[in-house]
Amino acid sequence: MKSDFSLAFNEIVEQRSLPREVVMEALTKALVSAYRRDCIISAKQEIEARIDPDGQARILLEKEVVESVQTDQTEVTLDEARQTHPDAQLGDTVMIEVKTTRNFGRIAAQTAKQVILQSIREAEREAMYDEFVEREGDLVTGTVQSVTRGAITISLGRAEAVMPYAHQIPRERFRPHDKVRVYVVEVKKNSRGPQIIVSRAHKNMLRRLLEYEVPEIYNGQVEIKSIAREAGHRSKVAVAALQEGVDPVGACVGMRGIRIQNIVKELNDEKIDVIEWSPESEVFIGKALSPARVSDMLLEDDLDTGRTATVLVPDDQLSLAIGREGQNARLAAKLTGWRIDIKSVSEAALEAFIRLDEPPLDGLVNDQPELVAEVGRIIEKKQANRPIPPEEFRTLTDFAKLTEHLQREIREAARTERRAAMDLVADMVPARAFKMNIKELELDDDINRALSRIENVGALMVRMLADENALQRMLDQAGAGDDALEAIRYALDDLVILGREEPEAEEEAPEPEPEVEAVPEAELTAGVEPEAEPVEPAAELAELEVAAEEVKELDEALPAFVEPEPEPESKPEAPPVPAPGQPWVEQAEFGDFDYGDEGDEEDEERKRSRAKKKRRELVFDEDRGRVVAKRRRKRSRQREDWEDFLE
Repeated sequence: MKSDFSLAFNEIVEQRSLPREVVMEALTKALVSAYRRDCIISAKQEIEARIDPDGQARILLEKEVVESVQTDQTEVTLDEARQTHPDAQLGDTVMIEVKTTRNFGRIAAQTAKQVILQSIREAEREAMYDEFVEREGDLVTGTVQSVTRGAITISLGRAEAVMPYAHQIPRERFRPHDKVRVYVVEVKKNSRGPQIIVSRAHKNMLRRLLEYEVPEIYNGQVEIKSIAREAGHRSKVAVAALQEGVDPVGACVGMRGIRIQNIVKELNDEKIDVIEWSPESEVFIGKALSPARVSDMLLEDDLDTGRTATVLVPDDQLSLAIGREGQNARLAAKLTGWRIDIKSVSEAALEAFIRLDEPPLDGLVNDQPELVAEVGRIIEKKQANRPIPPEEFRTLTDFAKLTEHLQREIREAARTERRAAMDLVADMVPARAFKMNIKELELDDDINRALSRIENVGALMVRMLADENALQRMLDQAGAGDDALEAIRYALDDLVILGREEPEAEEEAPEPEPEVEAVPEAELTAGVEPEAEPVEPAAELAELEVAAEEVKELDEALPAFVEPEPEPESKPEAPPVPAPGQPWVEQAEFGDFDYGDEGDEEDEERKRSRAKKKRRELVFDEDRGRVVAKRRRKRSRQREDWEDFLE
């Protein structure tokens, strides 16, 4: 027959749905806490509690083996210790079973109850968290408990979930005790248990519903490529077949639309468009704009605006392509990842006809005068609200296609030229800048948002050098502020100074001798007479002047943030060595300000400071036979005082 302890123990395990080990650990922890409180045992002294299968509890206390006992709570004789530990020696520490007091049962019961309940609650919270964190990203069914203005509380059995207002489908109403299917968005740990956030407006809920309703998707025969959803209104789903012979759209729709209708009912009559995915962007975008028909499409990839698709549609299809409040075009853009610009044929033809006197359309007047005249007649006819036959509308469509393609060619040529200019200046930017995030510049949030299309600091430097006007236009369009470009310039200047002043690792090995490049004999003898006289000093001086001019031109081509500094009036002094632990920081130049009576002294001080910062010097290299620019290194570096800076 089972003991009362076994019955109570099994009842707790079954009611709380907890492992037996967890409940047993809670009981032993409660007994230890009760005995420590009853006998006033130090926290440094170890106590163990052991519960026999029949429910009998034993308390073991840590004691030191001594010859004579002074304190019974901490010491035990050698004979008593060897009764349970035969190998015990003087000075050892052993666990000895102790007898409890009369009041231990009452105190233990009170303390054990609190400790057990606390331990069981913590174990329940941990078990619920482990259960629902595995269901994150899945569908669950619950019962509505309460409905407030900000959120809906849903019971999921042992746990409760919250569905915020932003995750609810508009115009969908619930009452307490209603059954509802939701998508688990996130599960967080909390002191009161797991915090479960659920949603019915998340796009992945539509994905899970399709997986449950369409066996082909669940089995892997059909793949969902992308989903664009506006909860409660309309959704677009792009699917592709992974197995030959399977119709992905037909599999999702089902016979007589039964599969898709079940999902529509679950989502409160939300419209769902299922289209077939295509690797060709033009075909995919055309299907994404369905049910509208597309006359022509031009795809462009711009550095500032990103990927843009210009779509020409017939006049009667314009409202259908855009959709109510732009919904169809907006969902198509989300689905495809392209920015979509929709134009009607008449609108595109009229814009092009007005700009016939501007390049590149000005050549059409001479190349195709009949087409231009016919288009002008059709436009006048349309502006007079007279009917246009299909033949004339086709002529208008051909003219719109021709002009749009000509304009795209010009824009593409400008983009190619711009990329080439950026490639030229990319070598001037330090390699480490391409590994730095834009946020390291510590710019304002609105500027960071405007620069979201730029990948790193190196790309931003290239933009500043190659096309500063385009960068300014991008900042203006994003509303970054009038001083955004100036703030970026200052941030880049500071970054370049700090990066240039970073100490480099000392090199133990000596620098190798410069290798002498072999010059072909044809280059040596080019432009030289067979029996030329030795070069006179004047000629050598002329060559030095030419080389100096070349260095000057190269110096002017350096980036704006590496601006050459003025020549010093006297011999440059060595830069001051900072104290140990202090970084190398170059003194900032604040410009010419009015400082009152001390202005003259301040100007002289700034002049002396700029003279000290002279780092480059033109030196004639005898080994190379030409003038090179040298740069001074810091004193802390164990290298030559000068190194090649620009040849």
